[in-house]
Amino acid sequence: MNQEPIDYRTGILASPSEVDAAEWNALLASQAQPTPFLRHEFLAALDATRCAAPDAGWGAQFVTLTNARTGRLAAAAPVYLKGHSYGEYVFDWAWADAYKRNGLEYYPKLLCAVPFTPVQGTRLMAENAHARRHLAATLLAFAEQADVSSLHVLFPTEEDAATLTDLGMMEREGVQFHWLNNGYRDFDEFLATLEQKKRKNIRAERRKVREAGVTMRRVRGEEISDAEWRFFSKCYRQTYREHFSSPYLNLDFFRRIGETMPENLLLVIAEYEGKPIASSLVVWQRGPGGKGGTLYGRYWGAIEHVPCLHFETAYYQPLEFCIEEKLDVFEGGAQGEHKMARGFLPTVTRSAHWLAHPAFADAVARFLESETNHIHAYVHELNERNPFR
Repeated sequence: MNQEPIDYRTGILASPSEVDAAEWNALLASQAQPTPFLRHEFLAALDATRCAAPDAGWGAQFVTLTNARTGRLAAAAPVYLKGHSYGEYVFDWAWADAYKRNGLEYYPKLLCAVPFTPVQGTRLMAENAHARRHLAATLLAFAEQADVSSLHVLFPTEEDAATLTDLGMMEREGVQFHWLNNGYRDFDEFLATLEQKKRKNIRAERRKVREAGVTMRRVRGEEISDAEWRFFSKCYRQTYREHFSSPYLNLDFFRRIGETMPENLLLVIAEYEGKPIASSLVVWQRGPGGKGGTLYGRYWGAIEHVPCLHFETAYYQPLEFCIEEKLDVFEGGAQGEHKMARGFLPTVTRSAHWLAHPAFADAVARFLESETNHIHAYVHELNERNPFR
C-alpha cells in the first residue's frame, strides 16, 4: 500500500518497427490469453507489406506505456487510425451511414484490433492490472483529444472488456463457433459423440472427396516451400474473386510470416493426380507449459471445384490435426452457423465502443441493449439444437 505511484511515458507509434520486438513479444507472452496474431512478427509483416498501412486505410498509432523508472515496456495496444470499416468483422456500417445521413463524419475513427483477424485475445497488453487500467484510460484520452468520431476495441478478452466498460465504454456481443477437444483419441471417437445424422453426413462428405481421387497432405510452416506459398496465395485470391471482393493480404505477407513465425503455421493442400487444387492455412500455438493450445482457422481457396472439398480442407483435416496434437480448441473464424453440423458450438465474443457525439452514443447504447438480448436468445436457441448426442 506504501508503494510509490508508477510514472509511465506514453508513446504513439506510427509503425510496429518503432517498438522493440523482443520487449513486445515478452509482454505478450506474459498475458493470460495471447495469440500468435499479436506477435510483433505478424503485425510487422502487415505493415511492411502495406496490407495494413495508411494507403490502405490503416494508419498505425500503436499506444505504448514505458515504465519511467525501469525503462521497460509496461503496456501496449495495437491501435490504428481507420478511414473505413473493412477488415474488422464487427460491423458498424449502419453507424457510419447514420452519421452521414445527419451530415456528420464517421471517419476517421480509432480502432484497437488485429487487422483482418476476428480472433479473441488480449488487446490491452500490460504487466499488471494497474498498467492495464492506465493503458485503457490512455486509449480513451487519446480518442477524446484526437479528431475522431469514435474508439473501438475488437475481440478483447473478458478481462480487457471489463476494464474498458468500467471506464465507460459500451460493450457489444457477437457469436462465433468453436470446436472443443474433449480428449478424443482420434477423429472416429469425436464422430461417435455426434448425432447419427450429423455423423453420417460427415462421413459421406469425406468419402466424396476420397472417391473423387483427391489426396490430402499437411505441411508445417518450416517445410512450406515458396512454390506452395505461391499456390496458396493463388487459392486465397480466388476465394475473394468468387465473392467479388479484393483480397486484404498479399503473397509477400504470407512469405514473411512463413519466414518469421513458421512454428505457428500449418498449410493443408489438396491434390488431384499429383497437382494441387485447393489449400487452407491455419494458425496454431501451444498452451502454457507446452500443453494444449488453440488452432485458428484462417484462409482457404480452390482452383478446381470438388464437392465437399472445402469441408475436408478447412475443417476435417485441421480437426484431425487438433486431435493428434492434443490442442484444446479450434476457432472456426467469423460467423458460420453451418459449422455446428460439424461439431462447433456457439461462443460469445465481445467488443468495446466509445462515441464522441453524445446523442449518437445514447442511440448506440439503446441499440446495443436490444442487440444483446437478441444475441442471448440466439445462443440459447443454438444450444438447444447442438449436434451432440
